[in-house]
Amino acid sequence: MNFENNLAFAQAMDVADPLKHMREKYLFPQQNGQSMIYLCGNSLGLQPKIAKDVLNQQLHNWQNLAVEGWFEGNQPWMFYHKELKKLMAPIVGANELEVCPMNTLTVNLHLLMVSFYRPNQKRFKIVMEAGAFPSDQYAIESQVRFHGYDPKEAIIEVAPKAGAYTLATEDILEVIQTNGEQIALVLFGGINYFTGQLFDMQAITEKGHEVGAVVGFDLAHAAGNVPLNLHEWDVDFACWCSYKYQNAGPGGISGIFVHEKHFGSQHLPRFAGWWGYQEQTRFLMEKGFVPEAGADGWQVSCTQVMPMSLYHASLQLFEQVGFMDPLRTKSKTLTSYLFYVINEVNNLLGEGQFKIITPSNENERGAQVSIIAKSNGKQIFDYLVKNNVLGDWREPNVIRLSPVPMYNSFEDVFKTGELLLSIGKSLQND
Repeated sequence: MNFENNLAFAQAMDVADPLKHMREKYLFPQQNGQSMIYLCGNSLGLQPKIAKDVLNQQLHNWQNLAVEGWFEGNQPWMFYHKELKKLMAPIVGANELEVCPMNTLTVNLHLLMVSFYRPNQKRFKIVMEAGAFPSDQYAIESQVRFHGYDPKEAIIEVAPKAGAYTLATEDILEVIQTNGEQIALVLFGGINYFTGQLFDMQAITEKGHEVGAVVGFDLAHAAGNVPLNLHEWDVDFACWCSYKYQNAGPGGISGIFVHEKHFGSQHLPRFAGWWGYQEQTRFLMEKGFVPEAGADGWQVSCTQVMPMSLYHASLQLFEQVGFMDPLRTKSKTLTSYLFYVINEVNNLLGEGQFKIITPSNENERGAQVSIIAKSNGKQIFDYLVKNNVLGDWREPNVIRLSPVPMYNSFEDVFKTGELLLSIGKSLQND
């Protein structure tokens, strides 16, 4: 597509956008009496307007049914998670039985590693991306120590080549191949939080299985952002949060995926809890844990009804747009336009003020574009915020901008470029 760096072009793109009506279904933060240009969905998604109604319905049920709400009413809490499962499954490319909403992300990561990180004297190492989000680093480090291993020996971090910001797929696969006999688990993020790089999860899974390892993914930045096919890719397990691209509110409930091939295993350990017990006999209160079929058998505590209702509200909007394919089509164009606008700003400034560290290939990124300012990065970020553009600052020098296809527009992108040009010119004149 031949882009143009002007307002008329951006507005014409918005008029032609088949998803433009979705923008009106979300609430934007306000500043100085105006809606902000919100480019921080990679950190916390916007509130769907229907969230209040869906939450109020559950508050109404609590008020009027009290404890009977578990079994009475139009959405008995005992089975509420099943309504979400059928909407979650298409977002991650799974069968309904393979997914479950529960807990929070790092809690789920630990619970799944209990089952799928089973080190022994020969296989005890975990392969992960260097620079993964700290919660993943801490979780993996603590799991390794729990099993009696030294993280320096047991964790293999795959880092970009010198001078690069992103990982080459062939380098990831080479590390897995080289260390194959010692690898118990390959555990990657689906998208790197810092650079926005989308990893080739299918290739990583295939190579991990080829060397005899288990393969799992943290999909915090991928679920609701890019199409996923976890079942077809034969991924062993995955987990994700719901408060970023899935707009389920701060601290929103997490989701898990366990491939159905593991459901028949009699030797797969897990940390059990009452809510993971077989549903039909759960209230007999008998000794001896018998897991419910599918991913539900990894539940520990009872349904978190209120957080789940917020997730339910958001998932209904994904269903309205036809789930991930239409969103991905717009997302590629939207981020490509942001690339174009930033490069136009650099051309006009003549100094390469902004370096993009997100892959230029649209198939290797999601909805996030990360940039490094040549100088005065925090000052530039603060200028954007002051002028009603809310992105995200990451130390030491990265501005993350995420035009989310569900609610962002091409005009949002153009106006952000205008502000980057304005502050760039101002800094040149200082």
